[in-house]
Amino acid sequence: MANKYVVGSVRPSQLLWTYGPGALVDLPNLSVVTKGLDHWDTARCRPVEEARLLAAVRRTLGPQVARLYLPPIVEDDNVDLFSAEAKVGVPVLSFPRWLRCVRCQTLAEVDSGLFQSKINPYRPEMSHYIHTNCEKGKNSPAVPSRFMLACREGHLDDFPWHWFVHDGPSDCNGMLKFVEQGASLQTENLWVTCTCGAKKSMAKAFGKAAAENLPGCRARHPHLNRYDDSCKEEPRAVLLGASNSWFPVSISVLAIPMENTLEQLVADGWEYFDDVESEIEVKIIVKTLKRSNTLPGIEKYETSEIWKSIEEKRSGTSTDYATEEDIKRPEWDVLTTPEPPKDWPHFLAKDAGKPKRYEQYFSMVLQLERLREVNALMGFTRVEAPEETVEEDERPPMAPLSYNGKPEWVPAGEVHGEGIFLRFDETMIKAWEESASVKVRDEIIQAGHKGWRNARKLDPSKGYLGSRYVMIHTFAHLLIRELALECGYNSASIRERVYADEEMAGVLIYTAAADSDGTLGGLVELGESEMLGRLIDQALERASVCASDPLCSEHEPSDDRTLHAAACHACTFVSETSCEKGNRYLDRAFLVETFKTKDTAFFKRSKV
Repeated sequence: MANKYVVGSVRPSQLLWTYGPGALVDLPNLSVVTKGLDHWDTARCRPVEEARLLAAVRRTLGPQVARLYLPPIVEDDNVDLFSAEAKVGVPVLSFPRWLRCVRCQTLAEVDSGLFQSKINPYRPEMSHYIHTNCEKGKNSPAVPSRFMLACREGHLDDFPWHWFVHDGPSDCNGMLKFVEQGASLQTENLWVTCTCGAKKSMAKAFGKAAAENLPGCRARHPHLNRYDDSCKEEPRAVLLGASNSWFPVSISVLAIPMENTLEQLVADGWEYFDDVESEIEVKIIVKTLKRSNTLPGIEKYETSEIWKSIEEKRSGTSTDYATEEDIKRPEWDVLTTPEPPKDWPHFLAKDAGKPKRYEQYFSMVLQLERLREVNALMGFTRVEAPEETVEEDERPPMAPLSYNGKPEWVPAGEVHGEGIFLRFDETMIKAWEESASVKVRDEIIQAGHKGWRNARKLDPSKGYLGSRYVMIHTFAHLLIRELALECGYNSASIRERVYADEEMAGVLIYTAAADSDGTLGGLVELGESEMLGRLIDQALERASVCASDPLCSEHEPSDDRTLHAAACHACTFVSETSCEKGNRYLDRAFLVETFKTKDTAFFKRSKV
């Protein structure tokens, strides 16, 4: 069914962040899993050119990764529903493979012969299964079972209904039913029964009882139609639609201009120039690229210049812009250059001037009227989210996107938008970091960091980002919340990119909409000196008193082993899509005076 019919639709960006390979798509009447990259039709995918991102992906997945591709989309909304063009999309497989009749509660596999698919080509979202011989009504609807098994290794499997109800392997061929008893739908009131008389409560599939009632992991990857070697991880029951069933492992870069623009363009589009043998071929290729708008900016150069750059790259004498392992360092160098680039197709910046009353705190403010962010999906995890740490061996195992685990391409996405970049004064930052009160406060947050990592069996001495990062990160959150009230974008469409390392202290706040909504100009306009100063005033004023005070300001990270101090949903947290650290490493006491802490604020504000 999944290979022949359209059963639903999602946004292209969701195939990177929510419904990528291996993820479950919970449609109105069906549940499907997105299949691996081996099954995707790349002829329908448009390539994305970004040499820095491709190099970063290769460092993780291997040198065999040759391309970055956008997900396939239908170009024409008015296409014939029965044509091949209408079936452009990503392949999916019905999963879980067990269905339940909503009337008689019969529980059986989708290919047991009891169920029949009903496809609606005009309303794909209405496609569903029916129980053809239901004892309580003809053609009763059948829905996916709500329970599955998953493990930390990234495996996903159907719930072992026969094993579970019969306490292990059984030759019983009885019919199973899923029965709901009681007024609530708590697991204690959910039962699995068999016509042989066996029955068991679903409560025994969770908690400590699960170890005695569930089999070992079969190491299944349904998106790859593969069973691996024996898995030693203990499987756990998960619900259909649970957020911990799929976490993307992705990486993103900003498309930034380097010192030699032509060299960079040739590197980004090397796929097109690799085989050319003459200037005539170069001229033809450039015309094609210009017509398709595939490599913007290349048409500005003479054919002879492009040909010379190609020969230099072949001989190895050109600059390799993709060797820098620190993704953010080249971006920082471009953002902080005294003369911001003004002619790059995907990057246009201008100096906005420092806001009054904050001139001593910032050394530069840029309005980025045009920018481009490119993201790539490298894999995914289940049960546990990938931890933000430089230690690869501490992260949960990353499940593969392709059958052999070595994909020749990976899905990518690009967003065009605008932003505001603020660079903090390095002298002020260092003086603030060295103050005794800040060091004491930093130790409090670090204690929460150690407790958090100990609870996850990670090395507590690693991964802490420091007071500099916490302060700048918190400032970014406060400014995002303030900008969302006035810029015209919803808060989930605004993102942060924090630069807080040795000799780096700044933040880029930018729009992240995948369509034209990201370039309306509402955000960059607020980067003007006068308006930005007013917004910072308002942000710091709101942060000084939280609706949850005094509890928020008195929060001790070590007590509950959390990664934030004086921060909560009422004052500091933003949408998960906006924060690069999942609302971790935040403390407004590093910015303003709070009820409890008075001497660690970076901004010294005069009393009115």
